[in-house]
Amino acid sequence: MKNIKTVAVLGGGGRTGKYLVNQLLKEGFSLKLLLRNPQEFTIQKSNIEIIKGDAIDAKSIQLLLEGCDAVISTIGQRQGEPLVASSATKNILNSMNDFGIKRYVLLAGLNIDTPFDKKSTKTTLAKEWMKTNFPVIQEDRQKTYDILVKSDVNWTQVRVPFIEFSDVSSEISISLDDCLGDKISAIDIARFMVQEMTDSKFSRQSPFISAI
Repeated sequence: MKNIKTVAVLGGGGRTGKYLVNQLLKEGFSLKLLLRNPQEFTIQKSNIEIIKGDAIDAKSIQLLLEGCDAVISTIGQRQGEPLVASSATKNILNSMNDFGIKRYVLLAGLNIDTPFDKKSTKTTLAKEWMKTNFPVIQEDRQKTYDILVKSDVNWTQVRVPFIEFSDVSSEISISLDDCLGDKISAIDIARFMVQEMTDSKFSRQSPFISAI
């Protein structure tokens, strides 16, 4: 995936997304960002193109992905708004197919289950808490994984624990079985996602990453 030059970014206006945008810029990529409220976005660079729109709108995703070589997303659920995870992923996969884009990296929480998990009691309790308190959101996010598995895209779904919004980097653990730590910094998420986008070690997998 060394030929990636222009990246479509979803969630770039969010707290984790801003770290991702800055990391992509630092590494020299050109970006197309989908933002619902562009006037609130404060990062101003000549190699950023902003598309005003919404991830659950297929036309917005078409405009975003045109001319891009990869897609990366930290988009999250908006409180009190329509479910976004599975709808956005359907739109993204359809447009990736239209434009011949193969690489998709997205962020998710611990609550996603895969057939390969060997989750500890601690991780399982965290998942069950989410399922009990936010059952509809939980179901939609699990549906997203199922959609990815059925696609033919080179995707990686990065699962993380509690996010600390910090530039302080730590050594991280990576596991396909279980989340081995309780937290991770936003800068380490950004670095891992960008590295995974360009040099895929977890194609069509859902690694857990956390601070050691």
